Amino acid sequence: MTRKLRWGVIGCAGIAVHQVIPGIKLSETGEVKAIASRDLAKAEETAAKLGIPKAYGSYEEILADSELDAIYIPLPNHLHMEWSIRAMEAGKHVLCEKPIALNAEEAQRMADAAKKNGVHLAEAFMYRQHPRYKAIAEIIASGEIGELRGLHGAFTFNNAGDSKNVRYRRDWGGGSIYDVGCYPISAARLILGAEPEAATVHALLSPEHDNVDMMASGILEFPNKVALTFDCGMWAAFRNTLEILGTEGRIEVPEAYIGNPNFIVHSKGGKREVEQPVLNQYALQADTFARIAWGEQEADFTPADAVANMKAIDACLESAYSRKRVGI
Repeated sequence: MTRKLRWGVIGCAGIAVHQVIPGIKLSETGEVKAIASRDLAKAEETAAKLGIPKAYGSYEEILADSELDAIYIPLPNHLHMEWSIRAMEAGKHVLCEKPIALNAEEAQRMADAAKKNGVHLAEAFMYRQHPRYKAIAEIIASGEIGELRGLHGAFTFNNAGDSKNVRYRRDWGGGSIYDVGCYPISAARLILGAEPEAATVHALLSPEHDNVDMMASGILEFPNKVALTFDCGMWAAFRNTLEILGTEGRIEVPEAYIGNPNFIVHSKGGKREVEQPVLNQYALQADTFARIAWGEQEADFTPADAVANMKAIDACLESAYSRKRVGI
């Protein structure tokens, strides 16, 4: 493929340096042409390390670069809306890290900006690009595990010792629901093809970490009397799992968002592991993004999907801090 989507990156976050930029470089469609930081030396160092041609010492400069088609934004959560909108107003397509914003109202403003400026806006849930979730949907649709009765998702890790981490600034959108709880929430919405109706969440709010939710356990009520139970945390042992329970069987995804893509089906026919191709999810994300930006395919996940996910997150956070069931 000779045509390339020319990317610029705002910020030198770890997710950008270690996952997304290498993924774009492995993609069929993308090339990273520039990176920006408010610290020019940091931008230059990162650019040299990753083989990126241009480095900028301000976000404004990279948005003014007419040779860029798209901007990837891995900034702290409280900056997502501002710089996404500014990038879209500069005529750039935008891939914004999850969660797309601090709340559904911000996400809607971003969606409106995408429509107004005629650009593609996507939330960086890379796991949804792997074909295994379509394989899981086909097994569910086949009736092999019967009627769905519930889902349980978990995403936890322990980073509590890094007290200066941006995840522990409440005013910056810190906390485990924003950071990793968003994954099982989005996965449940994807699998069920529906939006939750209410949330109840209990959280460990840590004074040592600006009272963000360092661990949260919750339930999201979906239509048809099906629920997602989930837990997420930044002060617990690592895991990222998903279980889909039916009347006749279940699907177990031991590494649901990162890691080994294989999953296990338990049904009347016994237990079997469903092997999946080992693919770079970040490269898949870049290729899907480019083809949508070029008008070659329709988006499976529109900005409206990101707004809906933020509505669920809003309810979970409200419930965690109020200790009440919150309708959506």
